[in-house]
Amino acid sequence: QVQLVESGGGLVQAGDSLRLSCAASGRTFSRYAMGWFRQAPGKEREFVGAISWSGGSTTYADSVKGRFTISRDNAKNTVYLQMNSLKPEDTAVYYCAADHMGRGGSLGTTYEYWGQGTQVTVSS
Repeated sequence: QVQLVESGGGLVQAGDSLRLSCAASGRTFSRYAMGWFRQAPGKEREFVGAISWSGGSTTYADSVKGRFTISRDNAKNTVYLQMNSLKPEDTAVYYCAADHMGRGGSLGTTYEYWGQGTQVTVSS
């Protein structure tokens, strides 16, 4: 069983940056592929990005490519989402997710464990 706790959300202005963190419990965190998803009010959950268990491979949604960066520190059981040049359309609840099979990717159904989410609000 893995527990995920996101933090770092908040209210920022367009063009600002935020870094989200996702702290994971469990001794096998380093074997998990990790993903970030978001859900805006009235919209479906959407994929933001994912990182392989080693951190050597990342993938991003087109909407955030070039602005967001995912990284991980397996020694700290933490994955990060660095968000730069934020836009009002980035406003959403952001969730991290873990795939114990190490597959990762953009499909939410791949991930077995989810955090409770952290709110990010970007004002114009």
